[in-house]
Amino acid sequence: MRYQELNLDGLVSPCHNYAGLSPGNLASEDHRGQDASPKQAALQGLEKMWRLHQLGIPQAVMPPQLRPRLEMLRTLGFSGNNTQLIDAAARQAPELLAACYSASSMWAANSATVTCSADSADHKLHFTPANLLFNLHRSLEAQESNRILKRIFGNSEFFVHHPPLPASIEFGDEGAANHTRLCADHNQPGLTLLTYGYQQQPDSLTPNLFPARHSRQATEAIIRAHQLGPHNSLSMQQLPASIDRGVFHNDVIAVGHRNLLLLHEEAWLNQAHTLDQIQRCWERLTPDNTPLYIEQVSRRDLNVEDTVKSYLFNSQLLTLSSGEMLLLAPLECQEQDAARAVIEKLLVSYNPLTQVEFMDLRQSMNNGGGPACLRLRVPLSDTELAAMHQGVLLTPALYQALQRWINHHYRDQLGPEDLRDPALIDEIHNALGVLEQILDLPGLYNFV
Repeated sequence: MRYQELNLDGLVSPCHNYAGLSPGNLASEDHRGQDASPKQAALQGLEKMWRLHQLGIPQAVMPPQLRPRLEMLRTLGFSGNNTQLIDAAARQAPELLAACYSASSMWAANSATVTCSADSADHKLHFTPANLLFNLHRSLEAQESNRILKRIFGNSEFFVHHPPLPASIEFGDEGAANHTRLCADHNQPGLTLLTYGYQQQPDSLTPNLFPARHSRQATEAIIRAHQLGPHNSLSMQQLPASIDRGVFHNDVIAVGHRNLLLLHEEAWLNQAHTLDQIQRCWERLTPDNTPLYIEQVSRRDLNVEDTVKSYLFNSQLLTLSSGEMLLLAPLECQEQDAARAVIEKLLVSYNPLTQVEFMDLRQSMNNGGGPACLRLRVPLSDTELAAMHQGVLLTPALYQALQRWINHHYRDQLGPEDLRDPALIDEIHNALGVLEQILDLPGLYNFV
């Protein structure tokens, strides 16, 4: 049975805007209140998907979630018709209006944690949607992520869908942004790495400035639900000081793919011990002696502040048909001297990485999401790939259809004041109604 890694990218929503709703996400905070370009953002994301397709890597589209979430405003005490709701929220609580319009589901890495069927005890592909409880605008995504993933991966013979973990502080779950799977190749059993930011225990270390979002208890629950075990899974804690410097998810400071782990030396607490655990688990899982390459970038070469600005570790590591690896990095890595120097050093080091490409994802980067944030990795067998919904798999025809759709339905600019425009609701609903047809997902959205 042949396995390969599908990249399921979030399609940027027509309501993409810079509301700065995420404490600890420095790029999001820095661009709060500026005008965004939904059209440019969606086209940039689509171009990244198309580039992966051109490289021969399976690529699929995760549709945006329905916005605005006006029922949230009603739950919070606002009333009247849609126009009255929006007007009242804009005057009394603009942050709530921004939350119900948030396009943050574009960052599919936060949508769920996925376990490959080659790793689970029941040999099925497991999904658990992230509850994202630490930010109001993101907590709205959990149930809809669950429903969309069930529509795309609906065959119960192959796919298991778990509900989101309980929305309590003990089980804060930020999804695959804190998950890495290492393997000799996609046909071999893998090692699951789950990173948490805090644990509900006395005297546990936590950041001082920004919230840690992912709990140890959540990683343990995922391991149990996805039928993993101590032989093929590990949990490790983020370095609290790095969270305070803007490393709100592990994928801001570490990235792994197959037998290459690329990380900053300030990624994890007790990192030397953690890397030793990873190496020992790797050796038990890979009897053919396939090497694990661990490239640890020092603070002398790239400090944490520049790591966050460049999003070097939020790049995608991709295996080409030649077996070589390519680093798909944001354009900011080319523009920043320190990040570019680190990449040049990696390319001549003894590891599988041989190529780099830089992509312009500025609209997403301005909101704190790079290449890796935009995609959910789904390791699939050929049989599982054939069993998923085919309408979301990127093809030349779908790429062209989505280009036309974006250019027709998306605004060139969207600022905070534009969220008060009731016409925006109809524009979004009309766009998503057409998207249902393009992706062959009738009834995906409940327009009320």
